[in-house]
Amino acid sequence: MKLKAAIIGSGNIGTDLMIKIMRNSEFIEMAAMVGIDPNSDGLARAARLGIATTHEGVAGLANLPIFEDIDIVFDATSAGAHVKNDAFLREKKPSIRMVDLTPAAIGPYCVPVVNLEAHIDAPNVNMVTCGGQATIPIVAAVSRVAKVHYAEIVASISSKSAGPGTRANIDEFTETTSKAIVTVGGASKGKAIIVLNPAEPPVMMRDTVYTLSELADRDQIERSINEIVAGVSAYVPGYRLKQQVQFDEIPVDAPLNIPGHGKFHGLKTSVFLEVEGAAHYLPAYAGNLDIMTSAALATADRIARTLLSVESA
Repeated sequence: MKLKAAIIGSGNIGTDLMIKIMRNSEFIEMAAMVGIDPNSDGLARAARLGIATTHEGVAGLANLPIFEDIDIVFDATSAGAHVKNDAFLREKKPSIRMVDLTPAAIGPYCVPVVNLEAHIDAPNVNMVTCGGQATIPIVAAVSRVAKVHYAEIVASISSKSAGPGTRANIDEFTETTSKAIVTVGGASKGKAIIVLNPAEPPVMMRDTVYTLSELADRDQIERSINEIVAGVSAYVPGYRLKQQVQFDEIPVDAPLNIPGHGKFHGLKTSVFLEVEGAAHYLPAYAGNLDIMTSAALATADRIARTLLSVESA
């Protein structure tokens, strides 16, 4: 058995997610693709694959005959649109499960390898951001070994992989990712930066994570990081360490430009990551988009498995 799902947003992310569901999902079946542009490639592809489509947004989705059978909806639109989409669909079908790929963060932040099990029953889960999905696992890995006072992430992506939705949500990206570094990653304070790289040929997604933690066993921290990298790569095969983890002990008199901290004696851990996309629909350099669709599918598959288990019990 599989649960039926709809995707709102027929752009690059929504189309890539559709292909991933059809190729890789054990528990989810594509039922509807929703957009607002009747000429979008995503809607055209979905129609060719025999999937119900509408270019009339969530109102059009609610009017589709298949709507009553849909249990899970992925939203790949924008933060502002998601707020309205969730409210509309919740009124039409209160039991619907929403997997939010925007930075709206109506529901709890979800990074599958870190905290998915805690949010299986949530009606709406938020996939944070591409940078969050790539870097928060690393912060969480360090937090498992030592208290992290501060974590900073820098996500560098190709300009060509940053569509209108990404560019419109840059402020939300930094705010949402910074909050999730704390609430999911376990850091006391967090900061997020995104860089759009115009280089030609386009570069793959690169992420840098810096943590300032209490002094701890470096081998334990490195093992924890390697374990969590393996966990992420189980659902994002192109996710990998770019080089070995680096450590620097910070002397007690080192000045730190961190609010709330004066002198600090601890450990700085630096982690450098690369994310290569699976190239199902998007180019391989678009790892920033691939990690979002892969994390969303991993989350929804786990939710669907739980719901199917309850139904069959």
